[in-house]
Amino acid sequence: MGKPTGFLEYKREETRAFSVKERIKNYNEFHEALPIEERRKQASRCMECGVPFCQSGMNIGGMISGCPLNNLIPEWNDLIYRNSMEEAYRRLRMTNNFPEFTSRVCPALCEKACTCSANGDAVTVRNNEYSIVETAYQNGWAKAEPPEVRTGKKVAVIGSGPSGLAAADQLNRRGHSVTVFERSDRVGGLLMYGIPNMKLDKSVINRRIDIMKAEGVEFKTGVDVGKNISLKELKKDYDRIILACGASNPRDIKVDGRDAEGIYFAVDFLKSTTKALLDCGLKGGNYISAKDKDVVVIGGGDTGNDCVGTCVRHGAKSILQLEMMPKLPDKRAENNPWPQWPRVCKTDYGQEEAAEVYGTDPRIYQTTVKKFLKDKNGKLKGAVLVNLSFEKDETTGRMNMKEVEGSEYEVEAGLVLIAAGFLGSENYITSAFGVELDGRTNVIGQNDSHKTNVENVFTAGDMHSGQSLVVRAIRDGRDCAREVDESLMGYSNPV
Repeated sequence: MGKPTGFLEYKREETRAFSVKERIKNYNEFHEALPIEERRKQASRCMECGVPFCQSGMNIGGMISGCPLNNLIPEWNDLIYRNSMEEAYRRLRMTNNFPEFTSRVCPALCEKACTCSANGDAVTVRNNEYSIVETAYQNGWAKAEPPEVRTGKKVAVIGSGPSGLAAADQLNRRGHSVTVFERSDRVGGLLMYGIPNMKLDKSVINRRIDIMKAEGVEFKTGVDVGKNISLKELKKDYDRIILACGASNPRDIKVDGRDAEGIYFAVDFLKSTTKALLDCGLKGGNYISAKDKDVVVIGGGDTGNDCVGTCVRHGAKSILQLEMMPKLPDKRAENNPWPQWPRVCKTDYGQEEAAEVYGTDPRIYQTTVKKFLKDKNGKLKGAVLVNLSFEKDETTGRMNMKEVEGSEYEVEAGLVLIAAGFLGSENYITSAFGVELDGRTNVIGQNDSHKTNVENVFTAGDMHSGQSLVVRAIRDGRDCAREVDESLMGYSNPV
């Protein structure tokens, strides 16, 4: 432990965000890294406590506490403090295939479980991770390291999201020949088209993909497995197959007027903006635009917030964000103690921007859409909203949601974005492979494994466990890769 009194001497200082006025002018990342000497001070705040909950990744109180990847956080915090950044990168890469992704988009479960946060401010773990990986790229430590020996075994990975990429990376480093199939025109899945550029610059993804290509991973884009290519063809060419297609079946809002023109799923809206940004710098009308429109975003969470932030940059006339659940408390409740995940109200970048641009927080709680209104041409012109209340069912103990009678009111709306989550895997690919599904259409792993009921076919990520975080998808991809490796070689020796 480099500096035992660091957490007493230095206050938490996060990377500085650009002002709202500046950052909404473009779609660039908007945080400025601290100088290395300041970063070393932040790393010295790590207490190297006896039980590092930050890296535990345990389920406590029904929620994940600590890093699901079990990152060696106290170790690399100490290495940052000692200015051993190259060794810190080596330690980070031992557990995390893509720290450049998680240091940008992870909600930092590690920090919420940090011992410092029990009675003060957590260590800036995510910012420290960012500093490590970006320093590694700047100094050439993050480079291609192809395996010296090939096993002669071939693996097909279907889907290039975080779980598919993690599985591919692990298996390739082991010496297997890996081909990743992606139905979109670019590699990255959720990372590429589900997360806005200002949150994860797409050059960051391409930078890592270039390394994986140099290490021998083959990528095939524009290939929709289950439509363009069959299971029979894949089994002929590959020894093992991993299904990592995500939980990309969006949950709909089925009310009167749903067929109005101007209602879109959030994932389609976000993809259209990112694709147009990459294709032509948003020059032209080939994307779903919120400019000069009254926008209603249905759903909270990261996706809803990303829609809000994107609409602000489009130049929306106004933005409302509807959340069915009550507003969470601003501070931890007594029944939600550390190191549990804190169930508190969070104001993210999109809501912060909307509040400054339009003068008020865009969120309306305990509210949903009862009806969409359209004009004589079938175009969306408004929505009828209704307030919700929650009552406890004395028999089951569950809280039931019901509409508040007489609470309906109309709002203008020229664009509605549905960010109500996902229901699971898409039917056409699970049917094409004949894999068994659970009640939520997630692919079932036999005997709590990643192996499906179909011979030599495995599954990983959201397709396996349901919609979750990027960091958990990476972990699931790593775990799946180990099982595939064992099935091919009789044992696993991950690199």
